[in-house]
Amino acid sequence: MAGGTWENMNKPVLPGLYMNFKAAADTAIQGGSRGTVVVPVKANWGPVREFVEIGSERAIGEVYSTDSLDGATAYQTLYMALLGGPKKLLAYRLADNTAATASVTLKNSADTPSDVLQLQAKYPGSRGNGFSVTIQPSLGDPSARELRLYEGAKLLGTYKGADGSAAAIAAQMNQDSDNVWVTAKVLGDGGIPADVSGAALSGGKSGNGGITNADYIAMQDAVEGQQFDVLALDYAADMALLQSFAAWVKRLRGEGRGVMAVFGGSSADDVSKDAVKLATARSLALNHEGIINVGTGVRLTGVDYSSAQTAAYVAGLVAGQRLNQSATYAVTPFEDVTRRWTRSEQEQAVRSGVFLFFFDGRQVKALRGINTLVNPAEGQNNAWKKIRSIRVMDAINADLQQAAEQTYIGKVNNTEEGRLALIGAVKEYLAQLSLSNVIEQNGYDVILDPAYYGDSAVNKPEPDQVFLQWNVKLTDVMEQLFGTFYVQ
Repeated sequence: MAGGTWENMNKPVLPGLYMNFKAAADTAIQGGSRGTVVVPVKANWGPVREFVEIGSERAIGEVYSTDSLDGATAYQTLYMALLGGPKKLLAYRLADNTAATASVTLKNSADTPSDVLQLQAKYPGSRGNGFSVTIQPSLGDPSARELRLYEGAKLLGTYKGADGSAAAIAAQMNQDSDNVWVTAKVLGDGGIPADVSGAALSGGKSGNGGITNADYIAMQDAVEGQQFDVLALDYAADMALLQSFAAWVKRLRGEGRGVMAVFGGSSADDVSKDAVKLATARSLALNHEGIINVGTGVRLTGVDYSSAQTAAYVAGLVAGQRLNQSATYAVTPFEDVTRRWTRSEQEQAVRSGVFLFFFDGRQVKALRGINTLVNPAEGQNNAWKKIRSIRVMDAINADLQQAAEQTYIGKVNNTEEGRLALIGAVKEYLAQLSLSNVIEQNGYDVILDPAYYGDSAVNKPEPDQVFLQWNVKLTDVMEQLFGTFYVQ
């Protein structure tokens, strides 16, 4: 799928729909993402370097576990993302080369015991060290052996073989679709496992401690192969890593993919005396419509979350909203912020591209739905600073690109009739957006670009090229209300 932007003196080679978005007076055509959030995480359990869809808080514990030991970030990060309300949440577990699976080897009861059965955790991580097994004669059938698998005091499963052999127990464990914890392997000639009580698996290592910026950067290639809309990180990354992800987002957006990223700072930065300076510095360094920088931490059920952790919530919020919704004054489930910015600091945040939360005395709300764009580039205006505007732009681009590829590119002749059909289809699509108040009703038009068509055109298109000009008036939400009160 080719697409992206185009330049008059350097036209693309691949077939595709190439769109440039230019400011027109006080309005601009802009667009949106469709609901999928991607978050890298560190965990003590779960598949490594694989994408896993997480649909509920319970699923976090089932896939990764709920603890934050050994530097695990999965539960808190994914929980915050789910609170934001994305349509789809993808997690990607990172681990260094020390990651290892826990295991235990069981022996028979011969005079000279030998190994007969090995149990190995299905995933690397310290969680596997919490598994243990008990083997005893089966109740009602002393000739059979019964293996019970525990996590702590919780019974995970009971397995037994009619002949009491390691092979029978292993087969039952490995064929059980509900057994998502261990795999069994018969050793040597197998045999009858000896009775044991609480034999613990050991050797499990999570591989969280040695993860570096290079691991996160390597993840970019994997994420690029996924269909996603918003990405957040699971910790307060240094500026070098933030710049790497910012450059990656800019490249993807230049290739026609409407993706965004949300970052934040550490808990210490959020509450320090230099909190305003640090937050604004991040935005000024990133300065892009596809990057959102969260400047405040939040408190939820007595637990403080840094602005970096809160970035996952913002990613979910942005991805889950309809195109005619705005993040401005969005009500959150949080009970407070970790630092309350003053009125003048809030004004500085808005001017500097910092996404803030504030406590209004009753609720915690998002202050204004803005990204980090502080200095608009050529062809942009202040509308590019709004998250809603960018989401709408991305949605229009993605929808029309898909329609062009499915119906027009390589299928419709480049004749006047074909071009009129293309223009008519685009107008019909924009009409649907206007009915949802995403763009103004009767405030749009699509024509052949006069710079390429007509007697006065300087440039003439090639036989396989079509140049369109779009004129669209965006709608926005009310954010500032001004009134004059007259006293008689």
